[in-house]
Amino acid sequence: MDIVSFGRTGLKVSKLCFGTMTIGSSAWRPWALDEADARPILKQALDLGFTFFDMANWYSIGECERVVASVLTSMVPRDQLVLTTKAKYPMSDDPNDQGLSRKHLLSAIDASLGRMGTDYVDIFMVHAWDPDTPIEETMETLHDIVKSGKTRYLGASTMFAWQFAQMNHVARENGLTPFVNMQCQYNLLYRENERELIPYCQDQGIAVTCFSPLARGWLADSSDTRSQTDIYIEKNFGDALDCEICDLVRAIATTHGTTMAEVALAWVFSKEHICNPIVGAGTVSQLDGNIKALDLELSPDEIRSLDGMYRPRDVINDHVSNPMPRHMGGVLNNHQLDS
Repeated sequence: MDIVSFGRTGLKVSKLCFGTMTIGSSAWRPWALDEADARPILKQALDLGFTFFDMANWYSIGECERVVASVLTSMVPRDQLVLTTKAKYPMSDDPNDQGLSRKHLLSAIDASLGRMGTDYVDIFMVHAWDPDTPIEETMETLHDIVKSGKTRYLGASTMFAWQFAQMNHVARENGLTPFVNMQCQYNLLYRENERELIPYCQDQGIAVTCFSPLARGWLADSSDTRSQTDIYIEKNFGDALDCEICDLVRAIATTHGTTMAEVALAWVFSKEHICNPIVGAGTVSQLDGNIKALDLELSPDEIRSLDGMYRPRDVINDHVSNPMPRHMGGVLNNHQLDS
């Protein structure tokens, strides 16, 4: 697998990032793999050239971090891995055990490192925007975590362009560490981040990693446990246009003698503004299929036909209760939002 530069940093990572939300504890979600089932998939990921692994403390409420890090570091030296984790979502019923406050972030990084059995993560990410914590408090705390050596870089996920830009602005104005990574949803059925968020990242040299390149299975024609139990699959996708796009993906796959998933991934791989697509897997065969997409070259006409079907859609941002700044009053129609 190719190794690429991570935005304007000196960090080098595998072209594909392995997403680990499906690893941890089946008690958390029925589609999450316990350690015994996850081990062969993680080994195969290493054998295929993955060096970049994305985690979050909220995945399996910490068990994901423990399983992924312990399995990987039992196979390769820690310094050969690029590990990321996130914090923001509730880890318990304690009101201070969530959000982007100084109290929670400092506790979260220590807890994550303890579960992972490592002294540092390569990228520490805020999992979403927190409207209840001042940006200055969050960015100063993240800067302190960098200076303590507990993380090398900072990243963010799941927020609007104005929020991300404002957080970086506060950091730069106060001599604090800015974000070098934005992780956002991006696939053939959801491209709203092309409006403002991705262009902002391109202008600033921020690496874009994208999750859900298969639209939670819609673009894989999947019938696995997750596709049958993940509530967001039906909540976010499945309108008439989505089905038309899926039909085109299926037709192109038939032409190439391959799968829908490989076509959908190949389309994402063709986008230069995406530094690292994040792919997950529930089986070794799924992972092998995802890797095969790197060798699938769609024709310019096929890419244009896929590009041309998209129309603006409602913004998927379940973690933002009020998507506009309070001082602006009210909200705009979702199609007018900037990410």
